Amino acid sequence: MTIKTGDRIPQATLNTFKDGVQAITTDELFKGRKIVLFSVPGAFTPTCSAKHLPGYVEKMDAFKAKGVEVACMSVNDAFVMDAWGKNQHVPDGLTMLADGNGAFAEALGLKFDASAFGMGERAKRFALYAEDGVVKVLHVEAPGEFKVSSAEAMLEAIG
Repeated sequence: MTIKTGDRIPQATLNTFKDGVQAITTDELFKGRKIVLFSVPGAFTPTCSAKHLPGYVEKMDAFKAKGVEVACMSVNDAFVMDAWGKNQHVPDGLTMLADGNGAFAEALGLKFDASAFGMGERAKRFALYAEDGVVKVLHVEAPGEFKVSSAEAMLEAIG
């Protein structure tokens, strides 16, 4: 079942890289916070590296001005997410999250099979805005598209 507006973020553990791999639970990530979580099918992939992540990097000040934190997630490991963040000049305040086995993507109901492209199971391209762990906005892209999960679209959606 796919998560929807009004639902609580499911419990899961993700990883980030800070002085080594660090586990972070969704409770730690979302509790008491306003946060945009956007997901890409894969670090270093064309649309993700040319448009999706760079858009959020460029708009970080606009999110901060609204009191909104930002996190990027992919079904990759924490080492890849860290390297991609460095490659893309990700600023402090934009958290790079690894959903290594896709368990969180599955819990959200937003997992898809990219085996035909040699990528295994991945998270769909999406963005959500949550307040204190409750989804207020959810934008899931149609396969192969990049329209509704951009930084601009999320800034507009959260007002």
